[in-house]
Amino acid sequence: MIDYKEFVLDNGLQVLVHEDPSSEMAVVNLLYKVGSRNEKMGKTGLAHYFEHLMFAGSQNIPAFDSALERVGGSSNAFTNTDITNYYITLPAVNLETALWLESDRMLHLSLKDKHINTQKQVVIEEFKQRYLNQPYGNAMHHLRSLAYEQHAYRWPTIGEKIEDIEQFEKNDLLAFYQNHYTPDNAVLCIAGKVKFEAVRERVEHWFGEIPTGKQSVVAPISEPLQQRKKSKEVFGKVPTEALYKVYRIPGRLQDGYLSCDLITDALSFGRSAVLEQKLVKGGSVFASCQAYVLGNIDPGLLVVTGKLENGVSAEQGEMALEKVLDDFKRKGIPDQVLQKIKNQTEAMKTYESVSLLGRAMRLAYYAYLGNPFLINEEYDKKMGISGEKIQEAAKTYLNDNSAAVVYYKCQE
Repeated sequence: MIDYKEFVLDNGLQVLVHEDPSSEMAVVNLLYKVGSRNEKMGKTGLAHYFEHLMFAGSQNIPAFDSALERVGGSSNAFTNTDITNYYITLPAVNLETALWLESDRMLHLSLKDKHINTQKQVVIEEFKQRYLNQPYGNAMHHLRSLAYEQHAYRWPTIGEKIEDIEQFEKNDLLAFYQNHYTPDNAVLCIAGKVKFEAVRERVEHWFGEIPTGKQSVVAPISEPLQQRKKSKEVFGKVPTEALYKVYRIPGRLQDGYLSCDLITDALSFGRSAVLEQKLVKGGSVFASCQAYVLGNIDPGLLVVTGKLENGVSAEQGEMALEKVLDDFKRKGIPDQVLQKIKNQTEAMKTYESVSLLGRAMRLAYYAYLGNPFLINEEYDKKMGISGEKIQEAAKTYLNDNSAAVVYYKCQE
């Protein structure tokens, strides 16, 4: 377990402090409980756009990165379906600067037209380069919109379409900021060569007077039960056909999720994994094939995707995949394979704990999930899952009635 102490400000800001005297550095990780799941149709991509906008400057800090670089620090951020996470690494003696920077943009973000328009163009260009002009780049757009009918997971974090981003107005941004970028909707984790009481005093100084959010956060629309397989053909300028198939699975904290995670480990983790051995090395159908879970807080997806060999259709790929999955469901997972993937899980946990930034991120994320102790509880629960339980989950969730598949075809 990662040692930490915790306090909560009167305005609702949850603060975790991890003392590590062996390091001369400090990490300030600020997680906001907002992602693309909190958007609505016609206003998609706001959470990701806001990630960019938060670096454009605030009332007292016209250049965020420049102010940080002057004290030897660096920063970055990421957005996914569920959260937006900002992190700063800097010498511990300069911790005050990071707290000042984060508090000022939490309270006084600049929403000047020039910043809004500049970041809008940056995001639109990212959308074009990564999703429209890359081979298979729009696959997840098609796959998500096919798998989901109502829930906000039906579009990627970048947004459903460029037109949504182009039409953002200042009122949209102000409402999003006031609704989500508030202390009671955030988790702050500070790690490194720091002392709890000193951190508590400085956090109170910089964040204590920021008011609690006044608007309520609306939960996403629940997704209706899927009762039949969905499929779609997509055509693009790609070198070979590709298969994208997803199965509906429980959310991150629900029963069955960890078993699904272990299913994908067995199918796809390492050179000796099932998909690699039976579909790539041992066959002439797939050039590559992998499986993974998305890890969403709400019910999400188990993804199996692969690029086909030249001349092989996506439909042929799906037939070969289904034979492997049926065999997996029928025979289960051998004890030695289960032990191997659990060893890999243990190694990954150790690796993630080496980095100071990794520890800070994990503490903040599990606090978002409800309890930092879930770091250990989830690991212990996962390590205790039997092969029979994994086989049962495979039979339950690798079911075509809960599947959606995109056949990515070569455009003639």
